[in-house]
Parts: sequence; C-alpha cells; structure tokens
Amino acid sequence: MFITFEGLDGSGKTTQVQRLASWLRTSGQNVLQLREPGGTRIGDAVRLILHDRNNTNMDARAELLLYCASRAQLITEQVQPHLSSGAVVLSDRFADSTLAYQGYGRGLDMTFLRGLLEFATRGIKPDLTLYFDVDPDRALQRRMQSGDEVNRLDAETIEFHQRVRHGYSQLMAQEPQRWHVIDASQTQDHVAAQVKDVVKARLNIAD
Repeated sequence: MFITFEGLDGSGKTTQVQRLASWLRTSGQNVLQLREPGGTRIGDAVRLILHDRNNTNMDARAELLLYCASRAQLITEQVQPHLSSGAVVLSDRFADSTLAYQGYGRGLDMTFLRGLLEFATRGIKPDLTLYFDVDPDRALQRRMQSGDEVNRLDAETIEFHQRVRHGYSQLMAQEPQRWHVIDASQTQDHVAAQVKDVVKARLNIAD
C-alpha cells in the first residue's frame, strides 16, 4: 500500500509519518518511509536548491520542474521497487503537493500539471492520502517555533498558504475516496490515534 501525507508545513505531518512507520513496523509490516523532495541522492541535492532561502527569485516553472525531477527519481529508485515487493510505502508529500502549491498556490495551469505528474510518477498514485488540516496562521507559527528547517516556501505570504489550503480542499472534493482528513489542531497523541485508526482499517491490522 502507498500512503501519502499532505498538508501545510507546520501541520505536524512529518512527526506523524515517523510515528506511523514505527507502529507499523512493530505490527510486523515491511515499511519504507520517504520524504519529498528527496529520498535519493539526486533528490536530496534538488531539495537543497528548492529550500534554499537565497533562491527567492526562482521562477515558478523552474520550481515545478525541480520538484518533478526529484519525484521521478524517487519513483524509479524507491517507490516502484518497494511497492512491487509488497512493502507499505509512506511518503511525506507526493504529487498532490505540486497541484496544491504550484497549481493553486502559484497559479500554474492545472491541466499541464496533471500531464506532467503522470509522466514523472509513471502513473503511480497513492492508495490513501492523509491530509493534516490546520489553519495557515497556526501552521506557520508552529513552524517558526519548532526549530526545524525554515525553507523558501515558509517565507511566502499568508495569502499564498491560504490558496494552498483551498487547493487541497478542491483536490479532496475531486477524489473523496482516496483522501482522509485529519484534524491537526489537536495534540500529537490525538492526531496519531486518528492516523492509526484509519490505517488499521485500510490494512486490516487487528488490535
């Protein structure tokens, strides 16, 4: 099963990917944990370029192509082989991030984006996508207080992040069977319990 985690930076999804991976392993599952951009030597090099706050003049089309380049490498090296072997693959972000950030956030053409993503991902789509919903102001406040990497996209306007959140709502409306909304305003333990319940049901894991 391919499970992706989506949401604004500061929504807590990265922590929940780690917690779910640990729990699944204790349940006897073969788990691969990934993040985007990155996950491969080439992808990690692309990540440095994309997140560098000195690159504020990056063109939206260049940004898009870099994300897709990293993703294409990830599919080839990691996602496709591990899914073929029967593993559970967890990814902190995937193609929906491009639709939300570069599509709804940057205003790039959605039809073109979908075609490009089909090419970059070889048509591989998640079986389940967990969306961690939190108000953009709260997400950014958490981000700044966390001590984690503050990247180039974190420095965007609040209006940009609001457009991204709206974009996610549109994506969920288009494919409701694939998405599950997690209330990310709660404590980490409460959020982890929500995630666990959803994944247990999808993987048929007994208590």
